[in-house]
Amino acid sequence: MIVFLGSPKMVKTGAERLLTDENLLSLIKNRKWALICHQASVDSNANHLFDLVCADDSLRPQRLLVPEHGLFGEQLYMEAVEDVFHERLQVPVSSLYGNTFESLTPKAHHLDGLDLLVFDLQDVGARYYTYLATMTMAMEACSKAKIQFVVLDRPNPIGGALIEGNIPLPTLKSFVSYLPVPNRHGMTAGEIAKFVRDQQKMDLELTVIPCKGWDRRKLWPETGLPFVPPSPNIPTWETALVYPGMCLLEGTNISEGRGTTMPFFLFGAPWITNPTRLVEELNSQNLAGVRFRETAFTPSHDKGANSSCKGAQLIVTDSEQFRPLVTGLVIIATIFANYPDDFALRTDTYEFVDDVPALDLLLGDSSLREALLNGVPGVEIARRMRDGRRDFIAIRERYLLYR
Repeated sequence: MIVFLGSPKMVKTGAERLLTDENLLSLIKNRKWALICHQASVDSNANHLFDLVCADDSLRPQRLLVPEHGLFGEQLYMEAVEDVFHERLQVPVSSLYGNTFESLTPKAHHLDGLDLLVFDLQDVGARYYTYLATMTMAMEACSKAKIQFVVLDRPNPIGGALIEGNIPLPTLKSFVSYLPVPNRHGMTAGEIAKFVRDQQKMDLELTVIPCKGWDRRKLWPETGLPFVPPSPNIPTWETALVYPGMCLLEGTNISEGRGTTMPFFLFGAPWITNPTRLVEELNSQNLAGVRFRETAFTPSHDKGANSSCKGAQLIVTDSEQFRPLVTGLVIIATIFANYPDDFALRTDTYEFVDDVPALDLLLGDSSLREALLNGVPGVEIARRMRDGRRDFIAIRERYLLYR
């Protein structure tokens, strides 16, 4: 028996609705199905969905498919996930994140004989967070295999009311720019599934089980749900809030705080010699809902590993007024203006692409990177990005499940 102890006012996720509604449960009961999941695929008591379904032979999936970071979020970004057989659950766990771009799509034998594939990953609301690209690739595979695709929807932890950024150019399509949506898209997995099915004209039987009790203005604390880190460097919902802007630092040689206890809130580099002036310049720009304080940190791995990085801590003072994308652009532009000889773009292989700068893939438009490096202020670049999303805002209205 499954017992839920959550408040009556708590948002019900698609997964919880599936497990507590006999009509919905018939989608998987005594059927051949597979589940795309991870450690944040939980109910309101933080029980893993994969534990709950594997405990009942009539609900047991044929296979678990796991995204970047693995089943328990134990692997770092861009680190291949291996296939294993889970002895306790008695199911194969197959990777959707290997060493090649082709490894991101379910293989034919993953889908062979299935009636449906179920998706239940917690997204964080940013285009470059790879889980919705994983979802889209799985949808494409199911369309070809003529298999039903089911999305168990979850709240967008940073809300669904605000949109920031641009639509990436098709020529820069990659795992971090796979979807034709803005940097901060303001949608849920279920809404984006409906959107991309129509945009790509997929011949796909798609079922979305929406959340109950969520509206677009709710941030994560208002859901009443436990927050389980969906990946190693998103330990809190507040990290998800800053991620749409601070992830841009991945495309540079500025540390975004990976290898510390405050990823995406700390930023800096060993070559920043005057963090006091940097912080003064950032605060003088009076960005809404955010302040900066001088600090230093020593990452245990990634950029600046085992070196003292001087820089700043980002402090969100008003989550409703805060605009992460503008903030990230201003940080990069300000550091570049002060340290043009030390600042550099990341040019190593990034999410399976080795011939395009990572920052171009994240921004979705090479001209924006060129403008940034030609001294155009970060606020102005954010304004240019806004012009490219007007059509998206109009189109997305027909796919919204929540108001």
